[in-house]
Amino acid sequence: MVIERLNPKGMHSNPAYSQGVALPASARIVLIGGQNGIDADGRIVGKGDIAAQTAQALANLAMVLEAGGARPEDLVRLSIYIVGDADIRPAFGAWMAFWADRGPPPVVTGIRVLGLANPDFLIEIEGQAAIV
Repeated sequence: MVIERLNPKGMHSNPAYSQGVALPASARIVLIGGQNGIDADGRIVGKGDIAAQTAQALANLAMVLEAGGARPEDLVRLSIYIVGDADIRPAFGAWMAFWADRGPPPVVTGIRVLGLANPDFLIEIEGQAAIV
C-alpha cells in the first residue's frame, strides 16, 4: 500500500503542493501541532523575518516527525497560518528549500490570521504525516 498524491489532469499543477492525498486504511498517522520560529530555548528565531521563522518552524516540524517515526516525505497535509498581510514569498522560498526534491508535496492550505500566540510570530505551521 502507498500514499497516493492526487494531481488530476485538467487542474493547475504546482511544485509546492498536491491537490489531494489518498491514504491506505493501514497508515499510521502522525499529527504535528502548530510550529513557530522558536529555538530549543523558546527564543524567537528571525524576529520580523518570515523566511527565517518559516525555516525554523519547518525544522521544528521535522523534529516532531522524527520523534513520531516519520520523515518529511511522509507529510500528507500542512496548514500554514500567516499573520496579516505579510509577504508570503520568502516563506514559500523557505518551504521549497525544505521540500527540495522529495517528490510530490503534501496538500497545503494557507490561512491569513490577525495574530498568533505571540505578537512576534509571523507564521505557524501544523502538519499530518502518514507512515505506510
